[in-house]
Amino acid sequence: MLALLVAVSALLAADFAIQLSEKVLASAERKYGTAARQRLVAWTRLIAENKKKGEAEKLKLANDFFNEVPFATDIGHWDMPDYWATPTEMLASNGGDCEDYAIGKYFTLLALGVSVDRLRITYVKARNLPPADQAHMVLTYYAKPDAIPLVLDNLVTEIKPGSQRPDLLPVYSFNGDGLWLAKERGSGRVDGGASRINLWTQLNARLGKEFE
Repeated sequence: MLALLVAVSALLAADFAIQLSEKVLASAERKYGTAARQRLVAWTRLIAENKKKGEAEKLKLANDFFNEVPFATDIGHWDMPDYWATPTEMLASNGGDCEDYAIGKYFTLLALGVSVDRLRITYVKARNLPPADQAHMVLTYYAKPDAIPLVLDNLVTEIKPGSQRPDLLPVYSFNGDGLWLAKERGSGRVDGGASRINLWTQLNARLGKEFE
């Protein structure tokens, strides 16, 4: 499900925006049907109409929107053992796994104006999933650098502080700016390893083509 990759790429600008061309929408419709276009239009509308909302409401909007997408394994949905879908791919195909939920929420919140400094895609071990300590991914939000993060998850859909999620054991987290080891949160930033995250790099490359 999740390759244990421990680096990040700094491919995102602070003014990240989502603009899907008619070409992208038409391609999604041809491949997945009219509902695919409708889901993508709903996503861009959610972003366009809610940029002035408070951050708590933005978190809920992004979390609820992507949690509506049905869960699907990579092998069953993409015929690949591990694939990190762009939000466009996830919404058009109407399926994704834990990485895809976290990634979709991450890019949506960036487009809504939430600072990249407050967002981290977080690799955890889910203690309540069989087998024990199964690899899982969530999005975490830090109101302040040293704050207890809020967890946006597809398993427990209510947004809760990390202190109320004893079922999750953090391992590392990353965003477009860096990587942090969980045990060194606040001082454990790791730099210079962007080339090692193949899936993240590939995702960003596809994302860039979608928004051209």
